[in-house]
Amino acid sequence: MNLAELGIGSAIGYVLYKPIFDDDRKKINEIISVMGYLYRVIGNIILVLGLILACFLPFIFPNTGFHLGVIYFTYFSFLFSSLIGYYINYRQNLLGADQRNYIITGYFQTSNLVKTLIQLALAYYTGSYILWVIIEFSFAVIFACILNWKINQVYPWLESDVKEGKLLFKKYSDVITYTRQLFVHRISAFVQFQIAPFLIYAFVSLQTVALYGNYTMLFDKISQIFNNLFGSASASIANLIAEGNKEKILRVFWVITSIRFYIATVVICCFYLLIEPFISIWLGVEFILPKQILYLLLVNFFVGISRGTDSFLYGYGLFADTWAPIVESTIYILVAIIGGNLFGLTGIVLATTISTILIIGIWKPYYLFSRGFKLSVFSYWKRYVIYIFVLATNIFVIDVNTQNINIINVTIFVFLYRALFTSFIIAILNFVVFYLIFKEFRSAFRYYVLKQKT
Repeated sequence: MNLAELGIGSAIGYVLYKPIFDDDRKKINEIISVMGYLYRVIGNIILVLGLILACFLPFIFPNTGFHLGVIYFTYFSFLFSSLIGYYINYRQNLLGADQRNYIITGYFQTSNLVKTLIQLALAYYTGSYILWVIIEFSFAVIFACILNWKINQVYPWLESDVKEGKLLFKKYSDVITYTRQLFVHRISAFVQFQIAPFLIYAFVSLQTVALYGNYTMLFDKISQIFNNLFGSASASIANLIAEGNKEKILRVFWVITSIRFYIATVVICCFYLLIEPFISIWLGVEFILPKQILYLLLVNFFVGISRGTDSFLYGYGLFADTWAPIVESTIYILVAIIGGNLFGLTGIVLATTISTILIIGIWKPYYLFSRGFKLSVFSYWKRYVIYIFVLATNIFVIDVNTQNINIINVTIFVFLYRALFTSFIIAILNFVVFYLIFKEFRSAFRYYVLKQKT
């Protein structure tokens, strides 16, 4: 279902930035109508596929211990809850493009909290699966009603018509172009994420899949927080690009890049120092992976969360490099197969490192600077080398100062004390280093914290 969206929401979001900046309400209504039509088509496809899949549920769940009625009730509740987003909630993309995503987040988190508390109480006092699912579906409907009421309140002039969207579809053919491009990018990321466990199982063992999953789960959760933190700025960046002030665009880019690298450096150092003792407390020492795996995971993580180009590529509408995700996936699969056969888990993780560095670390910055900023990428590489040097120095200092300290098999209280203390020290020391070395970081601190003009 996630893939079925095809990237239409992102494509529509990009197309909306200019009319929002120009306050062209007629064009906004037309684009939202086109979006309603496209989402209606996708919703119908999902509904048909969902009904077909429902015929096979008895074969998919032959011996679960649950009554088949409970399985069907749960399945259709989740199916229809998902379809609400395609049939009713599609207009929420306007809030995101208009830098009002906080409205969606606020209502969603509030309803989700209330829903979870009610479900916890019902689970404790009744133990009923049916009631749990009813609450899940009911709150999906309630959230949709509240969100649409709020959209009508914020945009009383918004009049989307699915039938009109069908007629206007050809007028906005660029939406389909961007959708096709974004879909290729999305498929590539999906393939790499899903194929890793199968490769590990094929070349190493099923147990190693679980061990590796423990690490990647921690990295993924932090990445999600990181992406949510900076993803909220995407609409602002796109609107800034729509203004066309090149000097201001570059200044914002360097400020955001410096902040991303600062946070990435602190997080990487904390992970390097704390992930093994955390795993030992959480699961046991036997679940700790070899050190070289941790090094590679940290490199992949650093490249992933320090990438400050995505929001600007999105703002410029630079999605045409559809060959890049295909090449990235091809490199990953080939290196993973060869590396997995020769070096086991290390070779498979190394495949991610190589493909990510080549495409995300090297190509994407070049693509942004050459097609978006229309400048030499050399200034970016120069800063990147300095950032890496700062990170490497941090890791070296941590290694030197922790050689004689037992960080494994400590109590949870000792771990929490060391985690808080060391994280604070790492954050402060890196802040001083970044403040002294990088002028854009100083500008960010003075403007956003001290509220001084820079």
